Amino acid sequence: MPESISERKRSHLELCQAEEVEYSGKTTLFEEVDLVHDALPELAVDEIDVATQLLGKRLRAPLLITGMTGGTDEASAINRGLALVAEEHGIAFGLGSQRAMQRTPDLAYTFEVRRHAPTTLVLANLGLVQATAQPTGAVERLARAVGADAVCLHLNPAQELIQSGGDRDFRHGLETLGRLVRELPLPVVVKETGCGISRGVGERLAGAGVRTVDVSGSGGTSWIKVEALRAGAPERELGTLFADWGIPTAAALAGLRGLGFELIASGGIRSGLDVAKAIALGAHTAGVALPVFRAYRSGGVAAAGEFIERLIAGLKTAMVLTGSRDLDALRRAPVVLGGRLREWVNAGGGGE
Repeated sequence: MPESISERKRSHLELCQAEEVEYSGKTTLFEEVDLVHDALPELAVDEIDVATQLLGKRLRAPLLITGMTGGTDEASAINRGLALVAEEHGIAFGLGSQRAMQRTPDLAYTFEVRRHAPTTLVLANLGLVQATAQPTGAVERLARAVGADAVCLHLNPAQELIQSGGDRDFRHGLETLGRLVRELPLPVVVKETGCGISRGVGERLAGAGVRTVDVSGSGGTSWIKVEALRAGAPERELGTLFADWGIPTAAALAGLRGLGFELIASGGIRSGLDVAKAIALGAHTAGVALPVFRAYRSGGVAAAGEFIERLIAGLKTAMVLTGSRDLDALRRAPVVLGGRLREWVNAGGGGE
């Protein structure tokens, strides 16, 4: 009998909690980004302003809990708990793929977070392949059903190719994005799922009218690894071969500069210093998933909230040490890029 989406989502959660699912041979390349120290910052920590705007909504800190899960009782509890954390800290929250909700309407409750997070920026989530097969109205209804502020369309060809029974036809994606940008009355966010977005793809997205992009680069969770752990022999062999596939997060950010995007940096964000480096490379917001999920699993809402507070403390420290009073100043701060990162940017044709 084919595996249900709920069974797959349950397996994903178990593997992300207990197994080594992060990249082992490739990093985010944030270690190739250095911020220049300011020994005379003329700033107090209390006057540092980390507020920002994302998709027209104010955030108290430039953070997004990126979409992870849905479709099971446990996923419902995780979504509720992490949405509470987002609401408490004034940051954004993304839902996991709502494909399960569409296939089985009885699972809609696992995505219902709005009453727990009444003021939070909430992102609906659907795979681009699934969106391609649906009229615009169906995608809108999916977002409206959970009270979302925007629709996140995820690109995950690498994950699907390793997943047993995953998608194999990725045609008409750009056409679908153009249609949804034109027709949806909600903002559209395009995100990868851990393999990054190149300069060339960014140019195509900009041409389709996309304005908000989550680079979701390599160096954090490898969904190829996750699927390989679940797969039979043929897919497992492919998963091992491609386990470190992708564009490092720092390289994706640097490569997309100058295209006019509102950039979200996710993929291997593990500290406030990572957040600061991402913003210095042009990001508006940084997204986290695995570490906040593991914190929640270990200590509930309190532990997840403490992790978010550590990110904010690290970011503020980096801002003082670079003389950056606010995030715009941090984006203007000088950065030193290592040779490997420069090679990635040059190979992709650019960035400013």
